[in-house]
Amino acid sequence: MNNSIFQFGESRPEFGVRVLNERAVRASAGLLFFFAMAAFMNAFLLGNFQPTRVFVVAFLLDFTLRIFVNPRFAPSLILGQWVVRKQQAEYVGAPQKRFAWAIGFVLALAMLYLVVLNNVIGPINMLVCSTCLILLFCETAFGICIGCKLYNAFHKEQAQLCPGGACELPPDQRPTTSVAQWAIVALFVLTVAALAQWVYSTTPLRQVQIPQATSAAPAAPSDPAEVERCKVPEFAKALGHEQMWKLHSNCK
Repeated sequence: MNNSIFQFGESRPEFGVRVLNERAVRASAGLLFFFAMAAFMNAFLLGNFQPTRVFVVAFLLDFTLRIFVNPRFAPSLILGQWVVRKQQAEYVGAPQKRFAWAIGFVLALAMLYLVVLNNVIGPINMLVCSTCLILLFCETAFGICIGCKLYNAFHKEQAQLCPGGACELPPDQRPTTSVAQWAIVALFVLTVAALAQWVYSTTPLRQVQIPQATSAAPAAPSDPAEVERCKVPEFAKALGHEQMWKLHSNCK
């Protein structure tokens, strides 16, 4: 095994390509997903983008170490490896992981420019954040590396040693889902939908008290530049986050 500081993946005699421990990778993806979701919900529900800014910087530093130095020194992978230290390693090909992580690195750079450096608030942020969350969720929940699948579209040499043996598993040996099983899923969804409709129809909604403006309230800004700055964008109105946007932008 090569112990060089600057390397990507392990060289093991039983494999023809460099490899990574998939169990540690999935654990680290789960840790990142947890903090990414917490930051996303703070921004989406409370209009507080500060946790997002902190997470973007931490995420970018972590992926910089993964890609350009050595995955062994990435903090999230160190923690992930520790969490699964008592589990038998499952080795997967490193080349496709590097390509997948490069996608995450580019998304983090975009968020650094938009959110951290320029304080941009808009639908593009939501799109980038949602993409990151989807990639992390699929990795940690299902062991599906979407970036690794894209690797095959850009490289002649196809990915090897995929999680769960997906690259080597013949199509005729894949588990199938019967019509009866799909019917059970559909019935379950319909039952839950009917139950939700009953719950919402029988539970009284809590009335939200909105404080009324008083004569002592400060007057609206008369400066045209300030009025233009505090103009609520259409995307915030569409999301129903007009008041949150004003709060975050320090507008009245």
